Order: sequence, then C-alpha cells, then structure tokens
Amino acid sequence: MTSSNNTRPHTTWPDDTQPDDIGTLLGADGPFARELPNFAPREAQQLMARAVQQAIAGRETLIAEAGTGTGKTFAYLVPALLSGERVIISTGTKTLQDQLYFRDLPKVSSVLGTRVKAALLKGRANYLCLYRLDQTVREGATFDRIQAAQLATIRAWSARTRRGDRMELAEVPEESPLWPRVTSTPENCLGVECPFFDDCHVVKARREAQEADIVVVNHHLLFADLALKQEGFGEILPGASAFILDEAHQIPELAGQFFSQSVSARQLTELAQDALTECTGITGAIGLLLEPVEALQDAARRLRLAMDTLPQRGAFQQLEERAGVSEALRDLRELLVTLTELLASQAERSRGFANLHERAGLFADRLDRIVEGRGDRDVRWYEHYPRGFALYATPLDLAAPMRTLREHTQAAWIHTSATLSVAGDFGHFARQLGLEDPQTLSLESPFDYARQGLCYLPPPLPDPNARDYTEKVIEAVLPVLHASRGRAFLLFTSHRALRRAAELLQDKVPWPLFVQGTAPRPRLLEEFRASGHGVLLGAASFWEGVDVVGESLSVVVIDKLPFAAPDDPVLMARLDALEQSGINPFMGWQVPNAVIALKQGAGRLIRDVHDRGVLVLCDPRISSKGYGRLFMASLPPMPRTRELADVQAFFDETNTTTITTG
Repeated sequence: MTSSNNTRPHTTWPDDTQPDDIGTLLGADGPFARELPNFAPREAQQLMARAVQQAIAGRETLIAEAGTGTGKTFAYLVPALLSGERVIISTGTKTLQDQLYFRDLPKVSSVLGTRVKAALLKGRANYLCLYRLDQTVREGATFDRIQAAQLATIRAWSARTRRGDRMELAEVPEESPLWPRVTSTPENCLGVECPFFDDCHVVKARREAQEADIVVVNHHLLFADLALKQEGFGEILPGASAFILDEAHQIPELAGQFFSQSVSARQLTELAQDALTECTGITGAIGLLLEPVEALQDAARRLRLAMDTLPQRGAFQQLEERAGVSEALRDLRELLVTLTELLASQAERSRGFANLHERAGLFADRLDRIVEGRGDRDVRWYEHYPRGFALYATPLDLAAPMRTLREHTQAAWIHTSATLSVAGDFGHFARQLGLEDPQTLSLESPFDYARQGLCYLPPPLPDPNARDYTEKVIEAVLPVLHASRGRAFLLFTSHRALRRAAELLQDKVPWPLFVQGTAPRPRLLEEFRASGHGVLLGAASFWEGVDVVGESLSVVVIDKLPFAAPDDPVLMARLDALEQSGINPFMGWQVPNAVIALKQGAGRLIRDVHDRGVLVLCDPRISSKGYGRLFMASLPPMPRTRELADVQAFFDETNTTTITTG
C-alpha cells in the first residue's frame, strides 16, 4: 500500500537518469563518497542494498546478517527511500530510533535528493497526555519537594512542546514516578471521548505516520500494534509494502511478550487509583466505590505477600499448589468482578467511568484466561518483584502467530542484525519466527580482525558452577587489565557474579570502576568514555546496544557462556516440547540462543576500523566441550592465544612481537 500522496520519491542525478544498479550509489564514484566526509565504500554494503531493493520489489522475506562496520543502516535506507513504497523501519531501542530519524535518515535523504515524508512514532507512554496532566494537577495530591518541582517543569514544557515527546525534557528523569501519572496506557486512554483529543500528541504522531512514506518505530511499538491488529482492535501503524527490522535478533523474545496475555499488580493499582480520581465531583460515586477499590488493592497486596515464599519466577502450577497463594488469587478474581459490575453502573455518568468499566472487564477476562488455562499451547507463569507481580500466558510456539501476521500484511519482511546466524546457519532464527525458505545473506565485517583483535582463552578455569569461579575469573583477568591499563568491559551472565567481581576489584585496580546499578546506563557509559582508563562491569543490558569507539574500550571480558537461566518457565516448557518432538533441546535451542548472545557481547569490542582490542573468553567449556566449536566458529576471525605474553605484546606500543594463533 502506498501513501496517500502516492508520489514516487524523486532523485536528481547529473545526467538526469537514475542508475540501474543501486549498489553504485554507495560505490567509490557515487554521491555518498563525493558528499560525505569519511565515507568508505564497502562491497558488503552495496550487496546488502541490492538484496534489500530486490526484497522490497518482490515482497520477499530476507534475513541479512551484516557484520559490525558493514554500514547496514545506509544499506537499507537507500533502497527504502528510492522504492516509492511505504516502508516501516523498526529498531531495537528508542535511542537507535531517534538516531535513525534525526541523524541517518536526513543525511541519506539529503545525499539522494529525495523528497519523501518521514515520521517518527513511539509508544504512547513516550508522549505527554494532556488529560492525565490536567487530572494530576486538579487532584491536588501532596507531592514531595522534588516531585512538585518536576510537575511544575512538565506543566511549563507542556505549553511549548510541539511533539510532546518525553525525550525533549531531560530535566525530569526517565524513572520519575510522575511520568506514569502524566502519560497514558492503551487501557486508560479515553480516545475520541477525551476532552483534549484535538490536541493529543499521540493522535498527532499517528496522523503524521498515516501520511508518511517512511515511518520509524521501535520493536515494542511494532509488535504491540500488530498484536492488537490481530485481535481486531484496529491499527496504529499504516499498512506498508515493506517492514525493515533492524537489530532483528531481539524479535523472537519480544514477539513472545506481545503475543502473551498478562495482568500485573501495577495495572490493577492504576485502575484503582484512576477510579478514585474519577469520583471527584460525581455525587455518590466515592461512597459506592471506595470500599471495593480498597478491597481490590488489599487483595493485590495480599497476593504479592503470599508469593514471598515462592521463587521470583516460575510455572503457574506453583501458585495453584500453595494454599495461601491460591486463596489470595481467588479473592482477587472475585473482587475484580465485583468492581467491574459496580463500574458498569457508573459507566454512563462520565467518559472516565465508561473507560474504567472497559479496563476492569478486560483485566477480569485476561485473569480468567490465565487462571483457567484454556489454551493448551500456552505456557502459564508468574513473576514477582519487590512491590508487585505479573501473571502471564505465553504461546509455546511463536512460528504460527508470526506466520499469520506476515501473511496478513502482504509485505516484504527484511530482518537484519550483526548476530542472526550460528556458525553461518540461519536455521534457528528462521524456525523461531516461522520463516519458510527466506532469502538469506551473510556479510562479513570489513574490519581487519587479524590485525585489530586478539582472542585470549586463559589457562583453564574451574567449572563455571564452582563456588570460587568468579574469584578465579578476576585472578585471570587482572594481568590483562594491567596490560591494557584498564579500558575494559567485564560482562557477566548474572548480577550476583557482577557484584562479587566489583567487591574483588575494588582495592585491586588503580582505575575508576563503573558498576551497573550504581547509576543509569547512559551516565555510566558517558563517565566511562570520559575516564579514558575505566573498567566497567555490566550484565545483560551491556551485552548489546552499547557503542564505545576508540581506545577507551580495548578489552572485553566475558565470564561465562550466556546460556539462558534454567529457571525460566517459558524456556523450560519450550525445551520439554522440543524433546517430545524428537529434537535435542540443548543443541536445538539453548546453544543457538547462547551463541547469538555471545556474538552480541563480543561485538562490543571492535566498533571502528581504527579500534584494537582483546576479547577474553573465560568459560573453559568453550574448549573442553564439543559444542564450544560452534561458539568459536561464530565469532569474528581474530587470532587466538592461551599465552598471557601474547596479550601483553598486543598492547605493547612497538607491537613487534609475533602473536601465536594456535
């Protein structure tokens, strides 16, 4: 489906003809080489641009693995802008989304001379809700000094912002408890009934997206919308001829989240709070609703307390087997039904009450579906946090709903990332998403890993389950840190190991330590870069999406092969299903997923043609187990060594020592 203005993007060339081969645009004699400083023509980039162009034109499914430094962003933007089709580009994070929209897209469009309309669309929680801001101000709640100042800042900003995007307001921290009070959710949005509908920032952003040729979204929004569309609730995003999914290795996990049914303590608490707020000014409402609302809140608290004796996450069966938990769950269901019925009696009294009735009914239905377990292909599970809980029903197999979704769109689907294959094989990624006979393309990084990198496998450490394993890792890594003079990422597969490593390093290194959890991730990274010789300790969120170019990062240490936690109830159910179908769950699922995660972590090291660095793989299983060969075959082709002297030589300024490659 093309856009409403339906005009093919126009590009002017010196001889007024468009080249037949899109790859030449990115070549040595093309406009990018002429107009962009430091642009380096890359054959891999040109090959990918041709493949993307072909996929868009033929409505094909493409998997394109492009190694770091390939320039995949330009490789898909050039054919997307020249296609004349409506294209939705989805990225892994909001940060990448902003970078694509505000930096890369204008740059490529300028070089090509295209006139296309582009739009940036985020999830509704990123936009100020004028109605909920007005409600929060009217409420007259007593805020502490910091929150009162933040509310005043938000009010002042609301009068001048055009987009209402939270990204504009750095003065109010992302984690501020005020944001949930002044943004909306799909459940509490009043839609066309809202008195602020004509000025709604979400509505304006969606209208822009409906009229645009190129729409930049993130995976969370894309799948939230596509899942809603499958349920018949309409669509946020416009229909498109092509979907380009960058950082596509994240898709299997995210798709699982959005095809799940869930109810959380936070949703129920917000429902209760909004119900009390709506009572303001409506005669008799508070007398009717106060007691059942407080009873619902109390039931949610009691259920959470009853979960204290249970593991943090587990199969739903564990809830049903504990008397105190199952009773609290039954009470919660009954009170939610009662509140739904009472809200029905108030639904005609205000727009807010009508919305609250719908929300309560939706949550009651979801809770019934989860508790009763009607779908035999669902995994039912729970998790609890310090102040809340969530209950889920997640599809065991994502291939079928993903296949249905793609067929519904009748569009090209292009999946790209630096980490989609296992030793060159795309089978695992394709099976998870139900991709049948996709076009595949594997493009190696243009970096000279033989010169730029070294993979160090320390002398065998104990079994990763040994009690002193983290101590031994730090012992093995300390000489490397002294050789590199800090400038290192230490990546861990668990927060417990990370905290222990931080304790061990505290008095043993002269360089500044940056530990995940002590400050927001962006600040830690900024301070790490500025330090020049820092040592940063990170867990899951630092394994990907982190880009430190230059000498500030010269070592990446990985403590263990990143196998998924064995207590994940969804994973356990999937592994059981694989075993029952005759597939080895370890080699068929756990190893491929861990390989892709390891590739992400290792990819933090070399980010530029001028970077040099050492990758330290501590886990002895990479050498002692047969499956270790798959991990090694999936990593960049850098020399390998077991000799610390080679690491020290690598960092020696003269760099004249020959490196062992055994």
